[in-house]
Amino acid sequence: MAAAVKRIEKGGRRSRGRIRPMAEINVTPFVDVMLVLLIVFMVTAPLLTVGVPVDLPKTRAQALSQDREPLSVTIRKNGRIYLQNSPIGEDDLVPRLQAIAANGYDQRIFVRGDENVDYGRVMEVMARISAAGFTHIGLVTDVAKPKQKTN
Repeated sequence: MAAAVKRIEKGGRRSRGRIRPMAEINVTPFVDVMLVLLIVFMVTAPLLTVGVPVDLPKTRAQALSQDREPLSVTIRKNGRIYLQNSPIGEDDLVPRLQAIAANGYDQRIFVRGDENVDYGRVMEVMARISAAGFTHIGLVTDVAKPKQKTN
């Protein structure tokens, strides 16, 4: 009769020593990974907007919408010219632009001139670019802060 006796637990079930799987999802590792990614992106985002430091003039014009990355020509207050972030000679500017323009002469080129640079110097650079056949040339400015009205 001892062989016929089965071990019975509460509720009338037999125990075979198996552990039932947990039905919960542990989200702690997921949250940890998301927080690390958030911190990484917060630290690296400001580094993506590096460039040549220049004090741009202020205007109230709206920003242009753009669909692809333009080329950037910067003129510092000492008159030195930069293509993207690299200094370049005035005579080398147009051949370099033609070599790297992905869309040919339809490539958008933004000219950034320091507010203290001579206006004629900015126009000389723009004239060289325009004379080379580039048609989409724009000037970049900062947004002006609204002035306080005094009564």
